[in-house]
Amino acid sequence: MRNYRRIALAALLGGAMALSSAIAQEADDDDDDAAEAPAAEAAAPAAGAEKPTRASKDVPELILGTKEDQFTANQKDFTLIAGQGYRWKITAAGGLEYKFQTDLFRNVWNNQIVINDLEVHMNGAPAWLEFDADGTIQVQFTTVRPGIYTWSVPDLADKGMKGTITIK
Repeated sequence: MRNYRRIALAALLGGAMALSSAIAQEADDDDDDAAEAPAAEAAAPAAGAEKPTRASKDVPELILGTKEDQFTANQKDFTLIAGQGYRWKITAAGGLEYKFQTDLFRNVWNNQIVINDLEVHMNGAPAWLEFDADGTIQVQFTTVRPGIYTWSVPDLADKGMKGTITIK
């Protein structure tokens, strides 16, 4: 008799749980399906969209300052694709001390930094790159997180030394 009661109780609880699940699903008005469709379309690469390759690509060189204008940058905005390896040369040429900062470094996989053929390998992102004299630093990284990131020379951002890096 005890086994019969246990089996009956288990059947009753199982039926109640199945019924509550069915009622909850029926009450769902499926309004989230419309929101999922555009997200799925956005995640799918568009026809003709650039796809990542195994070989690293060069980002156009960023040159901070010139002898004629110490507060200029040759390019303000950069567009990259997610999942791609890149090499980016950042050059100081204006004769000032430049402190280059970007939130990009916290959102990519950093491979190495090369200065005069000397390599720095890291287990994290650099806080900033500082140029005490004219020269070039090459940063090698792989983009992992799409988004819009900023770069700047903080003390000179109000003079136009800032821009964006968009990862699609």
